[in-house]
Amino acid sequence: MAVVEQERSAAGGGTTLVQALREAPRRPTLIAAAAAVVSLLAYAVVRHFVGTSMIDMLVYRAEGRAVLDGTDLYSIRVTEWDLPATYPPFAAMLFVPTAWIGTGLLRVLITGANVALLGVLAWLSCRLVGWPRRELRPMAVLLTVGFGVWLEPVFTTLRYGQVNLGLACLILWDLTRSDAHRAKGIGIGIAAGIKLTPGLFAVYLLLTGRVRAAFVAFGAFLGTVAIGWIALPDATHGFWTTYLFDSSRVGKTEIVDNQSVRGAVARLLHTTDPGNAGLLAGAGVAALGLAVAVWAGRSVAHLPRAEAWGSLCAAITALLISPISWTHHWVWCVPLIMLLSAEAAQERARPLPVRRRRWRPITAVVVLGFCCYGMWLVPHEGPRDLYLPGWQQVPAAVYPLLGIAVLAVAATRVRRRRAAVGPTSTTLPAQRPGNREQAPATR
Repeated sequence: MAVVEQERSAAGGGTTLVQALREAPRRPTLIAAAAAVVSLLAYAVVRHFVGTSMIDMLVYRAEGRAVLDGTDLYSIRVTEWDLPATYPPFAAMLFVPTAWIGTGLLRVLITGANVALLGVLAWLSCRLVGWPRRELRPMAVLLTVGFGVWLEPVFTTLRYGQVNLGLACLILWDLTRSDAHRAKGIGIGIAAGIKLTPGLFAVYLLLTGRVRAAFVAFGAFLGTVAIGWIALPDATHGFWTTYLFDSSRVGKTEIVDNQSVRGAVARLLHTTDPGNAGLLAGAGVAALGLAVAVWAGRSVAHLPRAEAWGSLCAAITALLISPISWTHHWVWCVPLIMLLSAEAAQERARPLPVRRRRWRPITAVVVLGFCCYGMWLVPHEGPRDLYLPGWQQVPAAVYPLLGIAVLAVAATRVRRRRAAVGPTSTTLPAQRPGNREQAPATR
């Protein structure tokens, strides 16, 4: 019963940043802030020499301009790579304000906004995981902002001016709210209206018993489609009947930028179209990944941080089964690392004779995987992605391999906890209240 209560207390709502800042230890917090500033300055130097095209920001700006000018949204081509618009019309409408700002200033604003969103994502990750303690969370946020920029998905998001951090924040804000909240699901629905893959979270909510939240998400998604249809009827018709199914507009499946299961299979088979092999691999991962996510999410009575495990398994599954998951889509590594760090901290708190040192190496491997930039270290210019030898397939598919490994770890974690706790009177609470402070969890 204690496990149920602590999991319920980790599921949403709760502590404000102002409260946490008031309680934060001054000296350690200042040290964390100084370390973050030094790391960000180093990042700024590296960013200057590496170069930041922010090509996706330019596409968003062009989409906003097309909406303002009334031109064909899906006929535009931007930058030297002739990049097209690939998001639903609702997203293009949200990009309209970027068309009013010069590109130089917009680069600065988008970069600053993404750094701020990284901090928000860190805060929401703390709420989802229920770790660390309230007074230590400002330190966790500062360190995540300072050093999280070196994680490859975050680095690439900043480099391209992408929207991934904003979408992740929108989804986590929704997931960390109480199940009793009537508007729970609206954030997921809006995120799906911008970029379709977040829709899998609505399926996760439905299968874990949050039926109302799932239907709210579906309704919010339909609302975004309706808004697009009213404002841009031709573009909306074109997107949902034609452009949505044209994968060539998004990019090439086989390039190392694509860290989905389908991309890994395409490179492994040395083909631009993995066909049935890619379809079967994706379907298998979808079934298994969603099963693990739902199993974890329904294990509140057995598993500490069940909602965090379930939510992140759903996120990983969505990334794995998407036909194309660019490296910057994997910003879910931030809450994942937070979750694994929480498990490692809990493990370390156990008495030495019964301590098992497994979560710390698992956390280290995941951090290394998202900081190794492995896919960029293999030859990938021109058609080389199609001819990678066997030993280069591993770094070229580092995120799919990590994602599948995390799903396996999660399944093992749920199975062992269920075996340890034994049968309980309830495995699926009627609702999960908001995130008050989580008591120290028992293993």
